[in-house]
Amino acid sequence: MSVDELLASINTMIIWLTGCTAGLGMALVKEFTGLGHTVVGCGRNEIALQKLRNTFPDNHFIAADVSIDESVREFCDQALLATGEPDLLINNAATINVPAPLWEVPAEEFDTLTSTNINGVANILRHTLPSMIANKKGIIVNFSSGWGRSTSPDVAPYCASKWAIEGLTKSLAQDLPKGLAAVSLNPGVIATEMLRTCYGLDADNYQNPEAWAITAAPFLLKLNVSQNGQALTAP
Repeated sequence: MSVDELLASINTMIIWLTGCTAGLGMALVKEFTGLGHTVVGCGRNEIALQKLRNTFPDNHFIAADVSIDESVREFCDQALLATGEPDLLINNAATINVPAPLWEVPAEEFDTLTSTNINGVANILRHTLPSMIANKKGIIVNFSSGWGRSTSPDVAPYCASKWAIEGLTKSLAQDLPKGLAAVSLNPGVIATEMLRTCYGLDADNYQNPEAWAITAAPFLLKLNVSQNGQALTAP
């Protein structure tokens, strides 16, 4: 089977993805589009967004700050006009604190982290779920972390935010009507810039986002409603 025939045989999906301009998000864009799916991504880095628009012209990359509800509303309005509601919604956007004991983390840094990692997910869900519910289908993946199920010193704000995502997702799963599902996903330990914040050069001992996405993208595409409420880990 040729590549074109293979792509034609795929049941293509509309995928909305936050945090598409770097790390895991950018790596997933490449894999999803390569498999013939349509991606609507958002991020704050306009230079990176324009590069994505140039590289993947049949997809949609929109500037948005997930921590700001009005910005998310505008993103979702534009995304709905472009593609309709998503089949797969991935909340990936996140940040991490500069490693330090909790009492040394400035209030502004803590608030910025939680407004992105927690409020940002809630904002996206607030403006996306009504259309998904009306369509009676869709899978929601909220990216968690190994630090959403365990803890380490110096990253208390990040751990708190990802533990919150685990609880939010399980509760959301109980609210969803038939046909929809929400799961939390621990992507594993990946050599991203966020990991380098904590691990330094040792981060490069782990697989890079591009290698991770090769197996993670098919895994995400196969998620189904029977998994609603589960706490999953990427292969």
